[in-house]
Amino acid sequence: MTGRTAVQKRIHEAALKLFAVKGSTDVSVSELADAAGVARGTIYNNLESRNDLFHTVAAQMAQEMDQRVVASYAGTNDYAARLAIGIRLYVRRSHEEQHWGRFLLHFGSTTESLQEFWSGPPMQDLMMGLERRRFEFRPEQARAALGIVAGATLSAIALVLQGLRTWRDAGSDAAELALRALGVPVPEAREIACRELPPLADLA
Repeated sequence: MTGRTAVQKRIHEAALKLFAVKGSTDVSVSELADAAGVARGTIYNNLESRNDLFHTVAAQMAQEMDQRVVASYAGTNDYAARLAIGIRLYVRRSHEEQHWGRFLLHFGSTTESLQEFWSGPPMQDLMMGLERRRFEFRPEQARAALGIVAGATLSAIALVLQGLRTWRDAGSDAAELALRALGVPVPEAREIACRELPPLADLA
């Protein structure tokens, strides 16, 4: 997240929007220059490789969101509550920044660069919750459990972007159902999923 110039950040933000709108990683230099509001030469001067642009943007997106979610639930020691906060923050951000949500929908389940979304803090919270007996699944089911969390999150985002559910309802439902699947009792899962949601932390 550090080390990028203002121009590079602008180019990367434009690239993310283009990838999201097109649903494809094939973006030309001309398209990128137009979207970023810079000259073609500026694109060439600020990209080491256009072929690596998608993976660079995806990896930075995952790292940034991971850091912001972790900062948002700082001080929360309950792993069920941490997972619920993370799910709901993903859904809310997708409502507020729809290109961000569409990017995640298009590429979040298939792109190696985005696997940090799911294999970082969510997996760590799952495994710690299992160790502390907060969740109930066999250790060899960890990847399947993570798939439930990721799938519930992406499904909720899709419902929001299609205008079928509000981000509040979709996020709370996704969090509740994910927690129930992990062994949290129904009334408690619902209560956790409907708690006041902290704001998504900004990175200094």
